[in-house]
Amino acid sequence: MVQVPSKMLTLEEFLQLPETKPASEYIDGQIIQKPMPQGKHSTIQGEFISTINGVVKPNRIARAFPELRCTFGGRSIVPDIAVFIWSRIPRDENGEVANTFSMAPDWTIEILSPDQNQTKVTKNILHCLKYGTQMGWLIDPNEQTVFIYRPKQETEVFDEPDALLPMPSFAGELHLTIKDLLAWLLE
Repeated sequence: MVQVPSKMLTLEEFLQLPETKPASEYIDGQIIQKPMPQGKHSTIQGEFISTINGVVKPNRIARAFPELRCTFGGRSIVPDIAVFIWSRIPRDENGEVANTFSMAPDWTIEILSPDQNQTKVTKNILHCLKYGTQMGWLIDPNEQTVFIYRPKQETEVFDEPDALLPMPSFAGELHLTIKDLLAWLLE
């Protein structure tokens, strides 16, 4: 769903607007509302965040965040899962996680919903890579496929159930296959 205001808003003006549910993103001067997550999307998102954090968070290597607004490079996007290396997580004066993340995540993960535009999602992943993201994933539950994006490399397509999915270097201890991701839908 595209919402086009009567006059073009700047990124700064967009950031002053109240948050929407589901979240809206600011891309190339347009406000685009994300589709409402459905069952498969929500299940994979929740399980994947727990799985990532179970491996990288105890040793303060990184942390996965659901639906976190990331504003950088003239856009304000909300990846389904944004993973930040521990030392890059913004902190407030109390040492707590800050509310504002003005940088690209180290790993961005999108889970395609049935009514979501794959081109828009891919453009967001490529935007992240341009601004320092190490790896981007696009999970398509209906096609049982994971697209892996890395800076200046050819896109890899994984659709074999037992193929081990590549991870960013900081998450090397995480081992998952497509079969593992889809098994979450059966639990």
